[in-house]
Amino acid sequence: MKRSWLISAAIVVVVGGLLALGYTTREKNGSVNITAVGSTALQPLVEAAGEDYAAKNMGVFVNVQGGGTGTGLAQVQQGAVDLGNSDMFAEEKDGIKANQLVDHKVAVVGIAPMLNKQANIKNLTQDQLIAIFTKKVTNWKQVGGADLPIVLVNRVSGSGTRATFEKWGLKGAESADVQEQDSSGMVRSIVSTTPGAVSYAAFAYLDKTVSVPTLNGVKADDDNVKDGKWPIWSYEHVYTKGKPTKDVQAFLDFIDSKHIQTTLVPQLGYIAIHDMEISRDVNGKITSEN
Repeated sequence: MKRSWLISAAIVVVVGGLLALGYTTREKNGSVNITAVGSTALQPLVEAAGEDYAAKNMGVFVNVQGGGTGTGLAQVQQGAVDLGNSDMFAEEKDGIKANQLVDHKVAVVGIAPMLNKQANIKNLTQDQLIAIFTKKVTNWKQVGGADLPIVLVNRVSGSGTRATFEKWGLKGAESADVQEQDSSGMVRSIVSTTPGAVSYAAFAYLDKTVSVPTLNGVKADDDNVKDGKWPIWSYEHVYTKGKPTKDVQAFLDFIDSKHIQTTLVPQLGYIAIHDMEISRDVNGKITSEN
């Protein structure tokens, strides 16, 4: 009887010790939730990096949502999310108080026009591209392609991809008022299945279902972005409201690490921030990195 009592007491002590250890561990390693919202062009990278980071750091959860650059900047400014993903400088977005935000450049993205294959276009000049998106040209035969009406598909007005395309691809001209989509993936799907359709997307979204013309004879590829030959590109920014917390900074450091910059970044169609041979400020001033 005494032995049974001693065994029971020992069990209570052991279980109590385990519970105390678990509580202490939970206190030290409580779950960390990081939420990122914004650019759909940047979304695949932050999602993949978040999954990798969470797998290496037990108790950390990284939730990534799209919605476009405008949404990301607005929500991080409001303090509703930890990270605001953007294809443009915060200074370029109306209604955003850039002085309240901290910019963390994590990659570079090239952006290119994409066409339905039936357009039968291999090259466009930049002037032709502008004429197409401002509806001065309405049939592909006018620029050397098939006798097929041009169907414009645009990104929504808050899209950083659209802002970059209009600023650098259309030399500041505004695209005509046409159907708009808030997702790069949806835009690609529409272009690939609609005869005569044309739009634009980050390199990461370009695949064999669409045609990507050269621009003034220059191919849309990473090397031509790195040295400035391809003009349509932007930094991929992750903004925080003020200085990030220790946990958020750790995740940002992970994205900037050699591990991510040399694996996920190129694999997903981005350009490592450290591989650029030039830099470009918010005013468009180009500086050599060499």
